Amino acid sequence: MTGPPDLLLPGPGSFGRVASASSPAFRIARACDVPAVVALVESAYRGESSRAGWTTEADLLEGCRTDAAHVTELIERPASVVVLLENGRGLVGCFHFERRDPSTAYFGMFAVAPTEQGAGLGRAALFEARRLATGWGCRTIDMTVLRQRDDLIAWYERHGFRATGATVPFPYGDDSFGRPRRDDLEFVVLSGPV
Repeated sequence: MTGPPDLLLPGPGSFGRVASASSPAFRIARACDVPAVVALVESAYRGESSRAGWTTEADLLEGCRTDAAHVTELIERPASVVVLLENGRGLVGCFHFERRDPSTAYFGMFAVAPTEQGAGLGRAALFEARRLATGWGCRTIDMTVLRQRDDLIAWYERHGFRATGATVPFPYGDDSFGRPRRDDLEFVVLSGPV
């Protein structure tokens, strides 16, 4: 693992706990996990398999959501981790978490397997992210969400996040983010307390 030695602190989180079908355990992704992470993220957001859950972006974007090079870079980046959620059935979720400055962490690449959505894994992942942010001394967690994802934004709002008013342009022309199916995509910045 890269980053400061206190990146993950032992304590009340579920790192190292044995996973069960009803209660996820969390662990830090390693290089050997990259193919499984890519497959999970793709299944949650793109293509027909994503339509089994509610997080699909298949009507907004086609093509890849991430690739092995990107996930590897996130794993190796200092002050950055990719966290895996596992239950008795194996890998069911993941998120990227990064310390951006002394008081702010960034939460992204959040995915839950389509067949596992609605079972509380997203709430558990946010709880774990907040625990990690507390261990880093951060006070807020920021994220970006496509403006067109009203249902997803509403979910984050129910969990304490609010739109900051800031936006980030969608990187049209960069296929590493996918191929847009419309010309009005942009990201809104959400922020929430730890």
